[in-house]
Amino acid sequence: MAVNKTDDDAYELPDVKTEEIPEEWQGGAVYTLELPVRCPHCRDPIRTIRVLRLTRTQVSFTSTLPRNGRAFVCPQCEKLLSVELSGIL
Repeated sequence: MAVNKTDDDAYELPDVKTEEIPEEWQGGAVYTLELPVRCPHCRDPIRTIRVLRLTRTQVSFTSTLPRNGRAFVCPQCEKLLSVELSGIL
C-alpha cells in the first residue's frame, strides 16, 4: 500500500476497503455497551465495540510514544471511534 507524503511532512494514508483488510486483523475483543449509541460515521445504532491491540513495529528514531495501545472500531462500518475506557486497560 502506497503512502502519500504531503508538503507539511505528514503522511496521508489512502482509504482501505474492508475486503482488503487481512483476515487476521479482523479479530479483536468485543465489548458490550450498557446502552445503545450511534456511530458518528455510519449513524447506525451499536451495542458493542471492537477493541484491537496496536503494537509498534517500526520506528527510525527514539520515540517517546508508547510501544503498544488499543484502537476502538464500530462493528458495522469498521471506522475508528473516539472513546475513553477506564478499569479495563
